[in-house]
Amino acid sequence: MQLIDGKATAAAIKAEIAQEVQQIVQRGGKQPHLAAILVGHDGGSETYVKNKVLACEACGFKSTLIRFEDDITEEQLLSEVDRLNHDDDVDGFIVQLPLPAHIDEQKVIMAIDYRKDVDGFHPVNVGRMAIGLPCFISATPLGILTLLRRYNIDTRGKKCVIIGRSNIVGKPMAQLMMQKQWGDATVTVCHSRSQNLKEECRQADILIAAIGRPAFVTADMVKPGAVVIDVGTTRVADSTRKSGHRLQGDVDFEQVAPLCSYITPVPGGVGPMTICSLMKNTLAAGKKEYYK
Repeated sequence: MQLIDGKATAAAIKAEIAQEVQQIVQRGGKQPHLAAILVGHDGGSETYVKNKVLACEACGFKSTLIRFEDDITEEQLLSEVDRLNHDDDVDGFIVQLPLPAHIDEQKVIMAIDYRKDVDGFHPVNVGRMAIGLPCFISATPLGILTLLRRYNIDTRGKKCVIIGRSNIVGKPMAQLMMQKQWGDATVTVCHSRSQNLKEECRQADILIAAIGRPAFVTADMVKPGAVVIDVGTTRVADSTRKSGHRLQGDVDFEQVAPLCSYITPVPGGVGPMTICSLMKNTLAAGKKEYYK
């Protein structure tokens, strides 16, 4: 069993990005600029945005954090999105999700200029991804693909089972793992209504768990020698920790790890690669790689 170290891989990629940014600036080019809108004080969102700001520093990007209280109106938030759309200095920006219940998340995503949508959530980017055109790919799926490639894990023709059908991970992951230029795999998507779930999972050469249920994947669901990618990050109570909790993945790591050829840990697996992928998208936005 080999551990897939997302933390070390992300650090190496950020160093590569920083070197490229330095060269761009030395040639008289523009320093990439990522902006983030944070609404309210959700603990997970606060941590995630803080890590994004730190990642920008590591990559040599300019970053801007725009904060609003959770009583901001939808109209005010859409106005801020419009302002960033028209700010020529901002190459890419994100609106951190989730948003308060009174704001229509899809309406906000639709309002973002797809050429600055470095989260890859806008329907234009989702549609382009689905048919294999250049675009900003959602950060978590891009992070997983990057890990598979960095560890030289062959996906061509392999049976890939994805547990979860979210718009952020499950659906785009399935699309990408099917495509010839990315996974070139045979893909099955399982979810809460799937029958014979254990049997489906046991057939997987590559099992990607993105269901948001801690320790859901147990040893009897995993084929010996499989590659297991754990996307889950649920806070569970742990009295032995100073914080009173720990992060638990969707995979029962202790049970499953001995069976695997490769496995991602939680934390330190997919999580750091998600932020790293956002940095890759921001660099591409700054270079106008996909959209002029």
